[in-house]
Order: sequence, then structure tokens, then C-alpha cells
Amino acid sequence: MSAAARLLLTAVSLLVLVAVWQVAALWVASPLLPGPPAVLAAMVRATETGALPTNIAITLGRVAASFFIAMAVGSAIGIALGRSVALNELFGPWVVVLLNLPALVVIILCYVWFGLTEAAAITAVAINKIPNVAVTMREGAAALSRDLDEMAKVYRLPWSRALRHVTLPQLVPFFAASARSGLALTWKIVLVVELLGRSNGVGFELQTAFQLFDVATILAYALAFTAVVQLIEVGLLQPWERRANRWRR
Repeated sequence: MSAAARLLLTAVSLLVLVAVWQVAALWVASPLLPGPPAVLAAMVRATETGALPTNIAITLGRVAASFFIAMAVGSAIGIALGRSVALNELFGPWVVVLLNLPALVVIILCYVWFGLTEAAAITAVAINKIPNVAVTMREGAAALSRDLDEMAKVYRLPWSRALRHVTLPQLVPFFAASARSGLALTWKIVLVVELLGRSNGVGFELQTAFQLFDVATILAYALAFTAVVQLIEVGLLQPWERRANRWRR
């Protein structure tokens, strides 16, 4: 299927979803289920006051900081575990424990231990994401071709060139997969972190709207932020992942 056909199907699907939403809103006829026009009006009002773009920018900043920390730390841990059987046997159970620890527990503990600070918020999000990255990168490191490693040794490639031309190309697809799944997980956890302990950001605005039972504002912020994240996904991460996997074809 061509790219144009896929884009057309996506547009039709979204239009059908909006139509179903509008019909449901008209049928319920309640402020608890506002229709698309009411949500769009709330989005326009929040944009005109500057609240919507400002809070989205703040949340994106937290997403970026925690995302890059988690990717860096998780990748280092995963590669170390994947390349060393002893390290994997020793510290693998730690990763499993962190992987199964509820995100809410990590967030609460970080706020209790470090206070309601920006550092605590970013740390909580990063800790929740690091085990996922570590597991994916561990699988990638364990799957590295020994034949290619031997070839690099035979040709006496310097460590830096072997890393660049032999090791990293094999790990990039796993890194790209971690990044894509990581973005989806990270921004959702950031909203919870903001809801529980920050005084700005999309999560904080959602909490305020919830207290006022302002469903239109809740949906306006949710849809606007989801659209921004999807643009990052489609415009940056998906093309990068396709490029990273070209060498396999």
C-alpha cells in the first residue's frame, strides 16, 4: 500500500471517530461528554491565554530530560548485562524487580525521599523507564554477531572504528525500538508525576480541570498533547527507526 493510501485511510478513520464522538455527545447531551466543537473551543481559549502552549512546553521539557537520562543509563546497563554472563546473572534480577515495580510507587517514593522538586519528578520518570531500555538493549547486546567481532580483531580495527562500524550498527535497531516504546511510556508517566506533585504542566492542568469537572478542558489538553507526541513519533522516531533498519535488508 502506498504512503498516500495509508494517509487517506488514517484520515478517514479519524473522521469516522470524530463523527461517532459527535453523535454520542448529542445523544448523551451532558457536559460530562462534550462534543468536538466544545473541546475545540476550550482548546482555542487555552491557546489564546497562552496556558496550553506553555504547559505543553513544560511537560515536553520533562519528557525530554527523563527520556534522555533513561535511554543513556538503560542502554549502558543493558549492553553491560548483554555482554557479560556474570553481570547478567548478578544484576539481572534487579532489573526484573524494577521492571515489575508499579510506576506509582516509584513516583511516591521519589517525592517522599527527595521532596516535591523538579529533580525528584524527572528521577521518578527515568527510573520507571530505565528497566525497559535495559531489557531491550540487553537482548541486542547478547545478539551481537561473534563472527563480526572476530573479523574486526583479524583486521585489527581500532576500538573506536570497531565500535562505530561493527557494534553500533547492530545495536541501533534495538536502541530505536527502545526509543519508540520509551516515548509512549515516558510522557504518560510524566503526566502522573505532574498530577501528583508539580504546579505546572499538562498533568497539573488536567488535575485542575478534574476538580472543576471541566471535561472539555481535560479533553482539550489531552488531545493537544497527544497530537504533539504523535508528531514527534511520526516525524522523528519512525523515520529514524526505518533508517536504522535499512542495513538488514
